[in-house]
Amino acid sequence: MKELNKEDLSRFTRHFSLSEIGKTGQKKLKNSRVLVIGAGGLGSPLMVYLAAAGIGNIGIVDDDIVSTSNLQRQILYTSAEVGQIKVEIAGQKLKALYPEIEIQTFDTKLDESNAEDLFQQYDVIADCTDNYKTRQLIGTKSAGLNKPLAFASVLNFEGQISVFNYKNGPVYGDLFPTTPQDGVYNEDDIGLLGVLPGITGTLQANEIIKIITGYGEVISGKLLVFNIRDNRFNLFRF
Repeated sequence: MKELNKEDLSRFTRHFSLSEIGKTGQKKLKNSRVLVIGAGGLGSPLMVYLAAAGIGNIGIVDDDIVSTSNLQRQILYTSAEVGQIKVEIAGQKLKALYPEIEIQTFDTKLDESNAEDLFQQYDVIADCTDNYKTRQLIGTKSAGLNKPLAFASVLNFEGQISVFNYKNGPVYGDLFPTTPQDGVYNEDDIGLLGVLPGITGTLQANEIIKIITGYGEVISGKLLVFNIRDNRFNLFRF
């Protein structure tokens, strides 16, 4: 069990002032392990805020490199890093933000051969992916291991957030019983406002902090759907 050190006591004073978190909740964050699948538009803000919040261990799964077209929304990366491996850059920056954090990077594609082994090593799974097949795999494997799954997706101006496998709550398959076919649209033709993944990934990080610390109401059995063009937020129960 990791204890809060002198640096932590200085860094997280604003958390200590929140009765819902305090030193007990901060210690839970430091001793938690979160696996982030996808280090792109959603994963970038999610990981920054998890590291800033004091999560003690983050695993990052992504087999991509930084490209110029990523920079409109993937805020972890810069023009100077185009062509470099995403998980390596992300790990370095999270470590610089919170030196106490432990980082594991997996420069690989998540698939049937590695998903279960990876999931077993972490307390919470974060789905920051962008294709239906991988989401279905994450949903099935996390449910089988009873690992809380923080789910998010974005398209155009709309974001969606939910949490599955939380305290015997609904699983991914309850909300999405069938998997649409990937490749229906050309990825280059799909619009996405750059700030949307930032808003969505930050809300996703908040759900993970709730899961770990026990503060607030987790979005389990509910789907938050919001449109930033029209400022509409709707919460659907399922």
